[in-house]
Amino acid sequence: MAVKRLCLPIVILIGVGLMFLLSDALINTTLPVFAASSGSEVAKKGGGTIDPFEDHCWKDVMSPEILEIYTAYKRPTYIGKQPALVAIDLYKMVFDGGPLPVLEAFKKFPSSCGINAWNAVKPIQEVLALVRAHKFPVFYTTGDVRKQAKPKIVTATRRQTVSADPVRDNEIMDEFKPEPQDVIIPKQRASGFYGSPLAAHLVQLGIDTVIIVGESTSGCVRASVIDAYSLGFHVVVVEEGVFDRSTLNHKVNLFDMHHKYADVMNLKEFKKQLEKRK
Repeated sequence: MAVKRLCLPIVILIGVGLMFLLSDALINTTLPVFAASSGSEVAKKGGGTIDPFEDHCWKDVMSPEILEIYTAYKRPTYIGKQPALVAIDLYKMVFDGGPLPVLEAFKKFPSSCGINAWNAVKPIQEVLALVRAHKFPVFYTTGDVRKQAKPKIVTATRRQTVSADPVRDNEIMDEFKPEPQDVIIPKQRASGFYGSPLAAHLVQLGIDTVIIVGESTSGCVRASVIDAYSLGFHVVVVEEGVFDRSTLNHKVNLFDMHHKYADVMNLKEFKKQLEKRK
């Protein structure tokens, strides 16, 4: 009896120990799967280097499985022979409140993109300076607020907030002030091309490439990119020059546009592409 009483606790202890060992083994075999799907590791290949085609802001949200599925879209990126810049909706209301966290800015200014908008100011200014130095045509889009256009009936999105001062809110920010030779295109829908003369201007100028900056990445930028591609233009999106209220939406939409409709270039690559033209 004494032997039985002694053996029973030992058996229990051995069983518990085996459970811990098994659970530890399961954790150790499972963790690398999750680790491989997070951080910059997701865009890395066997040699530990990041594929330049995927070396963008989305590399921390796209898994190796997704990247492999999209390898069919991999290609050289470029800027065509006759580019023009289209700056999408760089109007005042998305910058309202200053460089605050987006949620904080949103509470007082529902159309604001907060810090995400302000982080894009210098890159957009740099892009504007570069394209002007190369004498590329520059176009701006903004909301059509003419009363005759019935802007409350035909809107860009289904956003329910109403601007108290639509004329002021749709003015281009002073930081990106258009120059006399630039063209400003008013629009009522998300795309800068829909129901506007933008495509006609580009065709008359012999443009083959549309370079895009502005906002929002998942909204008016994406709509304009798809329309530009559909109309036969080569499309380039400058990564740091576009922004969105949602960082996740920004990254996922850039990833999708890059693979299907546009060459997304970071500012460094954009500069290198322009240097090739000299």
